[in-house]
Amino acid sequence: MTKIGLISDTHHYLDEQIFEHFKNCDEIWHAGDFGTGEVAEKLKSFKPLKGVYGNIDGYDIRSVYPEKLRWKCEEVEVMMTHIGGYPPKYNPAVKKELITNPAQLFISGHSHILKVMYDSNLQCLHMNPGAAGKQGWQKVRTIIRFAIDGKEIKDCEVIEL
Repeated sequence: MTKIGLISDTHHYLDEQIFEHFKNCDEIWHAGDFGTGEVAEKLKSFKPLKGVYGNIDGYDIRSVYPEKLRWKCEEVEVMMTHIGGYPPKYNPAVKKELITNPAQLFISGHSHILKVMYDSNLQCLHMNPGAAGKQGWQKVRTIIRFAIDGKEIKDCEVIEL
């Protein structure tokens, strides 16, 4: 079983509570808009980090993290990109890829809106952890903690910061 801490849209700000909430996680996944390389380095020095760059990220992030990332976590095919939309309103390029190269878990950020929803048409779970940073219109900052156990995505917890 792999325990994951999912975060997005930190926008230069990394709340110290995150380290407590993610202390039992095996990995941290960041869905873009780190803001600075310092945020990425702090997360990476705490736990193994997977991430994608977001629209506000500069060369320091873009030179290390890709726009889109695909990998297998246990038996779950994961796809992550910052601007991807959500079921059924995906970004057209994302929708095309999810149809031609299916994933069981699709992660995006950007909207600052927390979403965990299943797309029965594509048989894919979509997660957007909302925004963990202070920049933006959101009133509540959020992160997600969950686990992947073989083919199963489970124990999803939304955490308000």
